[in-house]
Amino acid sequence: MLPELIVITDWSLPRERLLSAIEALGALGPRVAVQHRHPEATVLQLLQEARVLARLCGRVGLPLFVNGRMDVALRVGAHLHLPSRGIRPAEARPVFPKGLWISAAVHDETELADAVGADLLLVSPVFTPTSKEDSRPLLGISGLEALAGRSDARAYALGGIRPASAATVPPGFGLAAIGSVLHAQDPLRAAEALLRTRR
Repeated sequence: MLPELIVITDWSLPRERLLSAIEALGALGPRVAVQHRHPEATVLQLLQEARVLARLCGRVGLPLFVNGRMDVALRVGAHLHLPSRGIRPAEARPVFPKGLWISAAVHDETELADAVGADLLLVSPVFTPTSKEDSRPLLGISGLEALAGRSDARAYALGGIRPASAATVPPGFGLAAIGSVLHAQDPLRAAEALLRTRR
């Protein structure tokens, strides 16, 4: 069963705070997944962090994705997220283990075509992002629906996802967030608030 909410790591946070937040999210079970994203890290650092996250997520029962590095994902037994400027899901699928998911970043129709073979699509920016700069035009709900309607993969709204904006995302779509969960005073309650919009 695919998760309803994907929480993307922000390693600008103190390490213990980040890991504590992820551990707390374990109370929600596999409805929540974690994506390990750290673009500033070396490959070795990314692998070391992935090992820590894999142990933690395995212990608390959260699915884990690794962003952009199939070798790291394979090393720790994680699912794989593919950014828009990288290998395509159709290229990764033949060598990626069955039973592990592949997600892909999608911002427009060209990237949607490149994402064929993905199990999940992280579509962004739907609303104005808060955790990172994004110069791409906002898709809004209409743009999200237009892209998602051309794919069989489950689509997740990313960019400016807070309870109020998430409530406008139609049923059937998943959510992906960074700051609204991890920067919250209580990450568990913040994630619960987002999940309530999926009912």
